[in-house]
Amino acid sequence: MSGKRSIFEEVDGKQAQQSAAGAIDRTKRGARGAVRLWLMLIFVMVMGMIAVGGLTRLTDSGLSITEWRPVTGALPPMSDVEWQAEFAKYQEIPEYQFQNKGMSLGEFKAIYWWEWGHRQLGRTIGLVWALGFFGFLLARAIPPGWTGRLLFIGALGGLQGAIGWWMVASGLTGQMLDVASYRLATHLGIAFVILGFIAWYVFELGREPRDLLQARRGGEKKLFGLSTGLLHFAFLQILLGALVAGIDAGRNYTDWPLMAGHWTPPDMFILEPVWRNFFENDGLVQLIHRCSGYLLFVFGVVVFLKGRRSAYPKTRGAFTVVFAMLVLQMLLGIVTVMHSSPWYLAIMHQIGAVALWVLILRARFMSRYPVATSVREGL
Repeated sequence: MSGKRSIFEEVDGKQAQQSAAGAIDRTKRGARGAVRLWLMLIFVMVMGMIAVGGLTRLTDSGLSITEWRPVTGALPPMSDVEWQAEFAKYQEIPEYQFQNKGMSLGEFKAIYWWEWGHRQLGRTIGLVWALGFFGFLLARAIPPGWTGRLLFIGALGGLQGAIGWWMVASGLTGQMLDVASYRLATHLGIAFVILGFIAWYVFELGREPRDLLQARRGGEKKLFGLSTGLLHFAFLQILLGALVAGIDAGRNYTDWPLMAGHWTPPDMFILEPVWRNFFENDGLVQLIHRCSGYLLFVFGVVVFLKGRRSAYPKTRGAFTVVFAMLVLQMLLGIVTVMHSSPWYLAIMHQIGAVALWVLILRARFMSRYPVATSVREGL
């Protein structure tokens, strides 16, 4: 027959049960903080990849490596013989024959290192993803419901590598001196898609699932819809910017708001067939990019005014920052084209696009999952 238990034993027993339950909850939630930090690291690396890719394009270095060797290509030429062999391959492509004829080995090495660094950074990102994903998987530390999402990021990265080679291959044959602009736009577009998903996942992991579920009930659907539209419009403008970069259209028609003294550039449809002008005519491509930018700005004003009427102070602040970045990015674009797109302004404009993209995503996230504040905090 068991004796009576003291009140202290009852309390201790409850505490033990609560402690055990807490341990189970922690196990179920996974290592959210660690996964978030890992994604933030990949986010920074992808941002760096976009910047290095832009500089690779601006320095005309993208075609210096004429083969796709995902594994063995990690090692650069280690001897004079190997350097000469790489240079000989480059001398066979149109860019060398029609644009860089007579280039020295030293000049070739300069552009080679840019492209090699770009590819090497891509390999490093893939390695960081793989080590993190499989490490968390083996440790059973991935939060519930997140395995597919994290695997999706890796799949997009693999697709991006294949698209990168598809882009480079377009400039290795025929009469093209650069990669096809629409392939460049596809390559950049996938990079921004990857960056966008990572940013959204980082935002989600920064708050507890219970908090997100409760916050969604107070979400502002109309504002979320408008910010989604702004996000898509900004993405279109980014793709159009890639088309401009792909044919160096930003280095012509340096007056603003006119183009060669007129509202529209001359010979907008001079190429045959007509559809080629939308990808290869520098005047028409730049005009489309400009007009899209004006419309994006107008729509941004509408979204900003709607965002300023949000019931949540932090959401209002997020949309204010978006509008400020939109104004800065538009001004930077105008200055860039008026100076014939020097590399330092062009890369700042590209980095500005990344900043605008992420800030729109943040504002969109906060319109769906607003942060409630007390009356005191709202003052």
